[in-house]
Amino acid sequence: MIDLNADLGAGFGIWRLGDDLALLDVVTSANVACGFHAGDPVTIRRTCAAAVDRGVTIGAKVSYRDLAHFGCREMDVEPEELCADVLYQLAAVDGVARAMGGRVSYVKPHGALHARVCRDEAQATAVVDAVAVYDPSLPVLTRPGSVVHKVAAAEGVPTVSEGYADRACTPEGSPMPDSVIDDAAAVSARALDLAVRGCVTAVDGSSAPVPVRSLCVHGDTPEAVRSARAVRDALLAAGVVLQAFG
Repeated sequence: MIDLNADLGAGFGIWRLGDDLALLDVVTSANVACGFHAGDPVTIRRTCAAAVDRGVTIGAKVSYRDLAHFGCREMDVEPEELCADVLYQLAAVDGVARAMGGRVSYVKPHGALHARVCRDEAQATAVVDAVAVYDPSLPVLTRPGSVVHKVAAAEGVPTVSEGYADRACTPEGSPMPDSVIDDAAAVSARALDLAVRGCVTAVDGSSAPVPVRSLCVHGDTPEAVRSARAVRDALLAAGVVLQAFG
C-alpha cells in the first residue's frame, strides 16, 4: 500500500505551472502551495475544490516567505517567526479546503525549508511546533531518518516517510538538488523499487534504503503528467494498492 503525492497549486496570478487537473486524476494526495513560495487565493481555492471533487487528500505545502525564488533560497528565519509563518500558511489553506468541503490532512515542507528542517533542529522544531499548536494529529510528510522526523516523534506529532521517484539520490538516500529524471520508464522503475523493496538505486550505483509510505512525483516538470501516469500504472500492475495516508 502506497500513497502517490504531487506538488500542486504552484501558479501565481496569471502564471500557471504544471497541469494540476491532469495530475489530480492520477495522485492520491495533493501538496497545495500556501502562497509563500507560490499560490494565491484563487489558485488555492481552485486546487482545493478540484481535489475535493476527485477525492484526493489535501496537504499544506508550507515554505519560507520567498515568492521571488519559489521557496528555493535557504533563509535564516528566527524560530518564533518561522513557527508563525507555518501556522499562518497551514490555517489559510485548511480554511479554504474546509470551505470547499475538505480539509488539510497533513503538512509537507517545501524546497529550501524542507532541506533545512531535515538537518537543522531549531528550524525543524519551529515547523513541528506550528503543526502541534494547530492540530497535533496532522502528520508531517518528510524524508525518513531526517531531523524533523525525529523532532516530530519527540513531540508526539506523527510523521509519514516520503521518497522521490523522479529525483536522483545520494548513497544515503537523500534527494539531490537539480537532479530531475525525465524518463517515464526510469521514474516508474524507481517508484516500484521504493514501494516494493524500500530502496532505490543511488547515483553511485549502490542500493540506498528508503522505507517510504508515500511517493512524490513533482508536478512542475514538462514530463510530470506522463511520469505520474507511468508510475501509477506500474504500481497497479505490480499489485500495489494506491491509498492516501492522510
